Amino acid sequence: MPMLEFKTLMLLAAVLLLGGCDKAVEAPKSASALSGVTLILGDQAKGLRTVVEAANALEGIDYKVQWANFQGAAPLFEALRAGAVDLGPAGDTPVLAAATGGTPLRIVAVRRSQSRGIAILVPPDSPIRTVADLKGRNVVVSSARGSISQYLLIRALANAGVDEQDVKVGFVLPTDALPAFNAGKIDAWATFGVYQAFAEQKGARVLISGEGINTGLTFITASDEVLTDPLKRKALSDVLQRFAKAFEWARQNPEEYARVFAKVNDIPLEVSRLLRSWGDESLLPVEARDVEALQQVDDLFVEKKIFPHRIAVEKLTDIEVFPAHLQSAATP
Repeated sequence: MPMLEFKTLMLLAAVLLLGGCDKAVEAPKSASALSGVTLILGDQAKGLRTVVEAANALEGIDYKVQWANFQGAAPLFEALRAGAVDLGPAGDTPVLAAATGGTPLRIVAVRRSQSRGIAILVPPDSPIRTVADLKGRNVVVSSARGSISQYLLIRALANAGVDEQDVKVGFVLPTDALPAFNAGKIDAWATFGVYQAFAEQKGARVLISGEGINTGLTFITASDEVLTDPLKRKALSDVLQRFAKAFEWARQNPEEYARVFAKVNDIPLEVSRLLRSWGDESLLPVEARDVEALQQVDDLFVEKKIFPHRIAVEKLTDIEVFPAHLQSAATP
C-alpha cells in the first residue's frame, strides 16, 4: 500500500474514532448536568405531593427533587420570593396577590378542577336559606382578604342584590374556623377543600358553592430564576409532564387515591371520598380562557380596592415550559 494512501486511511480512522468518542462523552455529560439539578417543589397541605407520590410519577428522573410543604399560599409565596422554592401551586386569588406584591413568578401550568370545592356553608338547622338571608349576619371567610372564599362571597352577594356593607365579614384561618363553626358560633362560613368536606360530613348545609362563580383553577407557578436557568427549565418541563400523568392516574384510580390521600393527610376516609366526589382534576397547559378568567378576578379585586393596582395576567404566563404538545405526550 502506498505510503500516502496508508496515511490517509490512518487519518480517517483517527477522525472516526474521535467522532465516536465525542458522541460517547456528550451523552453522559448531558445526563450528568441534569443530575446536578435539584428542584425544590413547594406545596400546600401536601395536596400536590400526595397525588404525585401515589402515582409514583417521579420514578426514573435524572434530576433531584425536594418537597417543601406550607399550610397556606402566603408563606409559600414568601418562600418563592426568597428563592427557597422553585415551584408553587396556588389558587387564582393568592397568585394574583403574590404578583401584585412583586413576587417574581410566572404561571407555567393550570390545575383544573370543579368549583364544588369552594362554598358558603351554614349549620344544618340554620334559618338562613338564601344568600339574601345573609344580610345582617356574621360571615367568616377563610382565610384572608383576597382569598378564593372572599371572591365567592363578593360575587354571591352581588348576584343576590345584597350590599356588602350589610354583612358583617370576618377573616379567620380555616383551622380555627372549623371548630367554631361546628360549635355553632358562626352564622355562615365561606371556605374550601378539606375544611369544607369536614364540615359537610358533620351535616353543614351548602348555601351556595363556587360552581359558576369561582374559576376552579389552581395555577402552578415558577420563579423567574428557575425559568432563566436552562437546565432547571428543562427539569421543570419534565416534572410538569409527570404531574399531568399523576392526575391522570388519580382519575383512573379514584378509590385508591382517596385511601392514599386519607392516610397521608390523616383524615377519615369518608372525608377523602367526599373531596374526590367533587370532580376530577387535570394538569394542563395554560389556555387563553384561563388568562381571561384570572384577569376577571383581578379586575374585581382592584375594583373593590382589595388589590392596589391591576396586573396584566398575560404577562405573568410562560406557556413554553409546558406547551400543549408536551401535555398530549404526557397523557397515556
